[in-house]
Amino acid sequence: MRKARITRKTAETEISVEIDLDGSGRHDMQTGVGFLDHMLDQLARHSLIDMTIRANGDLDVDDHHTVEDTGIALGQALAQALGDKTGIRRYGACLLPMDDALVRAALDLSARPYLVWNVALPTAKIGRFDSELVREFFQALCSHGGITCHVDALRGINSHHIAEATFKAVARALREAVETDPRRADAIPSTKGAL
Repeated sequence: MRKARITRKTAETEISVEIDLDGSGRHDMQTGVGFLDHMLDQLARHSLIDMTIRANGDLDVDDHHTVEDTGIALGQALAQALGDKTGIRRYGACLLPMDDALVRAALDLSARPYLVWNVALPTAKIGRFDSELVREFFQALCSHGGITCHVDALRGINSHHIAEATFKAVARALREAVETDPRRADAIPSTKGAL
C-alpha cells in the first residue's frame, strides 16, 4: 500500500503524520511553526509524497521540540510506508540551485541512519525560526527513517534560500529513492536480501 499513519504523543508534543509514497505531492501542514510548514510543503511537493501533518507542541518554550518531533514522526512514517523496501530504487541524489544557493543531497534508504551535514546558514534566525533547527529536523528524519543522507551546501549567501534548497534537494533525492524500479520491482535492492 505504501501508505502510513503515525501518531506520536509526548509531554512536549503531539504529532500526527499521514503519507502516501505514490501521491502527487499534495500537502496539508499545520505545525504552528510557519517556516517549518513552508519547508514541509516543499518536501511534499518535490518528493511527490502526499503528506498531512498536524503538530501541537510547547511553542511557549520554543520551536525545538515541535520541529524535532515532527522529523521523528515523519521518519517513522517513511519507514512504515516503505515496508521491506521491495522494488524501490533505494538511492537518490539531487543537485539543486535556488538563486544564490546550490545544495547537493544524496541518500540511501539503507535502514542505517547517518547524517552528514555540511550546511552553513549565515544567520542565527530565518525570520523567527532558529536556523539550527534545520539540521535538527533532518537528524530526526534520518535517525527514525533509517536514512543515510549527505547534504552539502556548495554555495549560498541567504539563509532562507539555503534552507529551502536543502529541503527541496532532499525531497528530489527522496522522490527518486522511493520510486519503484521497473527493472527490479519484485526484488529488495540489496545483496543481503534485506534492508
